[in-house]
Parts: sequence; C-alpha cells; structure tokens
Amino acid sequence: MKLHRYEYLTEGNAELYKFTSVGPNGEIKKLVVYSPMLEDDIYNLAFGDYNETTDLIDDKVATNNDDSQKVLATVASTLYVFTNKHPNIWIYATGSTASRTRLYRMGINKYYDIVVNDFEIMGEYKNEWENYMFGKDYQAFAVHRKNTKFEL
Repeated sequence: MKLHRYEYLTEGNAELYKFTSVGPNGEIKKLVVYSPMLEDDIYNLAFGDYNETTDLIDDKVATNNDDSQKVLATVASTLYVFTNKHPNIWIYATGSTASRTRLYRMGINKYYDIVVNDFEIMGEYKNEWENYMFGKDYQAFAVHRKNTKFEL
C-alpha cells in the first residue's frame, strides 16, 4: 500500500508503533498498539495521541492537525507490518466514539479496492459479524491477512 504516510518506529514483535503528526497544531506524538484479546489469535488495534504524563494512548482527544488522511494511512500501513510478523491473527478495531468508528469506515471505503486484495474484512452489524459491505453502519471491524506477504 503506497500512500503518503508518516515514518514510524517499531521493534521486536511489532506490537507498538510511534510516529509524530505534524501540522498547524504542532508536532503531536501518536501511538498504535496491537494487544492480544481474550480470544485466541485476535488482537485489538488501539491508536491515538501519546499522553506523556500517563504514558498511555489518549484515543478521545481531537488533534485537528489537518493530517487525518496521512495519520490513517500511517495506521493502515502498520497493519501490513504487524501481519507480516503475525500472519495468522485477526485484528479487531472500533472507534472510541461513534464518530471515530464512522471515520474508520470512511477510510476502509476510500481504500477498499486496495485493502481487499490483501485482507479479509469483516464488519460487526447489530452484534453479528458479516463480510464488509458499503453502506452499513458497522460498530466494529475485523481484518485478517490473506495468504500474501507484503512489501511497504
């Protein structure tokens, strides 16, 4: 996936990614974290601003740094790296708010033709999982890498 994105740092098991958003509100540190869920082979994707005071992700703050597409492309690119390292897992994602979940859905829709070649995409609709379809107001998403190796 060759989209304009930020460079990021990751190490070891590729479960943590750090990058910096640059825009009119300055330089804002961001984190992407993949963490195992209770179910086997399912990881949660968490993403947001890095809060240096708490050493945690703040996924509710609105950065408004005029780079949302570049930030989302950066988060999406971490999926490729993570699934190269962990090819047999599912990744679960939902927004911290309904509007953020909608933003993720818009991103999937925008890049669907690219992503569907590499990932199986599921949406949670009314507590049921189904193959992702346009026009549905999904509450969450899950992706699984198809049997391909990716190059960034």
